Amino acid sequence: MNKNKEKSMFAKEYFWRSLMTAGGLFVILLTIVIGAFLVYKGSATFTVFGHSLWEFIGTAEWAPEDSMAGGGAVGSLIFLVGSLTTCLLALIIATPFSLGTAIFMTDISPKFGERFYRPVVEIFAGIPSVVYGWVGLTVLVPAIKTVFDRQVGHSVLAAGIVLAVMIFPTITSVSADAIRSVPQDCRMAAYGLGSTRWQAIYRVVIPAAKPGILSGVILGLARAFGEALAVAMVIGQTTALPTSIFSTTKTLTTEIAAQMGNAMEGGETKSALWSMALLLFLISLFFIFLIHHFSKQREYAAKQ
Repeated sequence: MNKNKEKSMFAKEYFWRSLMTAGGLFVILLTIVIGAFLVYKGSATFTVFGHSLWEFIGTAEWAPEDSMAGGGAVGSLIFLVGSLTTCLLALIIATPFSLGTAIFMTDISPKFGERFYRPVVEIFAGIPSVVYGWVGLTVLVPAIKTVFDRQVGHSVLAAGIVLAVMIFPTITSVSADAIRSVPQDCRMAAYGLGSTRWQAIYRVVIPAAKPGILSGVILGLARAFGEALAVAMVIGQTTALPTSIFSTTKTLTTEIAAQMGNAMEGGETKSALWSMALLLFLISLFFIFLIHHFSKQREYAAKQ
């Protein structure tokens, strides 16, 4: 009887282990398939239509032909610069607020932060992006137009502010977890040496949690890079390089979302859009690499 029970338990354990292994392998295979598909579709810009890599990422002339004959210009520098500008502006705005909120939640008022503030922050993460875009379009865009006396309120600034609000909960949550993981003994040692609470935070806690905080910032940057709908509603959708934060422009995601459904299958335009999607995929992989790099630094620091 005991042997049958042991066999049954072993069979169940083997089944669930096999199921989990199969699920993990499926995710890896799916990622490889997506990457290979993007390489296959995106490489047509260079192999079929004869454009160079420098022309694609280093020039700002965007006028692809919506035909299989090609002959147009596929410079995506405008969209790349638009993405970098809006995302970096969003980081500049969001990071100080996120870090301050994380410190408040963990070291200033941990009970209030965990019971009330953290759930409020997590609510922001669950709001659909179209809501952020709609609020930005109806409230933020007119406000920028009025306050700065501009002809239009659509701008890089509007997109940066909307993205900053969207990535705020991501950076805050990851940073709070990183700060909370710093051993309490480190704080007590700082207090024992005569440090004030603020001195202990910025001289001991923040440096110790730095790898985790940087991971949160990079995760927020990746979130901002992949956003399309909310940005498209407030950025102005002008195919031109931005010259200031009040300029209207486009990003990689907004251009792909706007043109992919109308472009002819197999044509130069659609191939160029696939190349832009491949570029986004590679940028995302780079962000993931950075997150793993800082996570390893965090684990190494914890062991030390």
